Amino acid sequence: MAEGEGAPTKGKGAFIAFRYRNFRLMWSASLLSSSGTWLQNVAVPFVIYRITESGFWLGFAGFLSYLPMVLIGPWSGSLADRYPRRTILLITGTAQFFLTLVLAVTWAVGVHGIAAILVLLLLNSFAAGLGIASWQAFVTELVPREHLLNAVTLNSAQFNAARAFGPALGGIVLATLGPGWCFFLNALSFLAMVGALLMVRMPKVERPKVVGRSHPLTEMREALRYVRTEAGIVVCLLIVFALGFLGGPLFNLLVVFADDVYKVGDGAYGLLAACMGAGAILFAPLVAGRGSRIARSRLVAIAMVAYGLALIALGLAPVAIVGAAALFVAGAGYLGISSTLNTTVQLQVTEEMRGKVLALYVMTLTVAIPIGSLIQGWLVDLIGVQATVISAGTVFLGVFAVLRFATSRLSTMDDLSRGSLGTQDDAELRIAEAESAEAAVDPI
Repeated sequence: MAEGEGAPTKGKGAFIAFRYRNFRLMWSASLLSSSGTWLQNVAVPFVIYRITESGFWLGFAGFLSYLPMVLIGPWSGSLADRYPRRTILLITGTAQFFLTLVLAVTWAVGVHGIAAILVLLLLNSFAAGLGIASWQAFVTELVPREHLLNAVTLNSAQFNAARAFGPALGGIVLATLGPGWCFFLNALSFLAMVGALLMVRMPKVERPKVVGRSHPLTEMREALRYVRTEAGIVVCLLIVFALGFLGGPLFNLLVVFADDVYKVGDGAYGLLAACMGAGAILFAPLVAGRGSRIARSRLVAIAMVAYGLALIALGLAPVAIVGAAALFVAGAGYLGISSTLNTTVQLQVTEEMRGKVLALYVMTLTVAIPIGSLIQGWLVDLIGVQATVISAGTVFLGVFAVLRFATSRLSTMDDLSRGSLGTQDDAELRIAEAESAEAAVDPI
């Protein structure tokens, strides 16, 4: 039973998981915390670009925001298996609250140096990386097994809603109150998460001692050896790396578009950032519905072409409204690509390798984003933001062309499942879990 509220509620419904108090508390707190994070994600590129007027520093900030998640990823999963997840989330959430509060106070007292901001971002990223695996696993403890798919799906929807709401609010706060309030409101959002964790009533669980467990790095090597034998999964890793490397830095570069290309106000900058999240939300029913009846190779091909063309259109857009439309399509394309890749990996991986391969998949994305941020930030200073984004979109279309026409590797995504997925509900649950995990580090 998920909590001490009587027998689990039976039945079906789009919001059945909300009948459980623990899930309601954590979902609401997570929505606030995720919105606060995206609010700060709008403010950080804004202040860095205003301080430095340098695309390189924007890219370097993106690099530091994701690199710790890559380095600490194997240990994050190990902690989630060895210790109470609620305790880990309380520790990491409290650490993020204090680090973000320090950032807000630092800005408020007039310390606007780039070094202080980057150090605090680095420390915050380490804390976030330690808690990601625990949060994804903790969701499964909040509701009974029969409602787990609904809970994970609603958790993923929460991340997508925050992508749209947080940046829009961030633009308003930036324009009216300034960056310091963005940092302070984000700090308060972590308090909401900590408060919810203290309020949930969890049954006491005796965790068995883990004996003879492989080192996390050894498990990653095992996953790499396995993946080399699975053509469809290799294609997924290639695409998700290209997606992170070429598309991941886009969010940080929007401030350059707002300031130098469109010359719009701070509030409009936030609305531009929100367009990507809005595109993902509005196209989610289409991808989840009709997308499930289309061959995975065809669906990812459509999404890749749409995403690449959207990046090129953004680079060519002469005014903000055209750029907003391109970002809307980019958000929808990103959702189509990421959901199809997750589905393919889940259906093709064997059960005994599932956890390790999914960890490798998420790490591939979080490796690609910081490297891409660093290189694209340098290119912005060298050739300009529009040429940089156009180049990224063109190369992304080139990756698609190679996989689709030159090598025909996309077709391997349609191979029948080799894994022991069990029931259809089990398959859908694991796919939803992977999508929710990726949303936590997703840059759109």
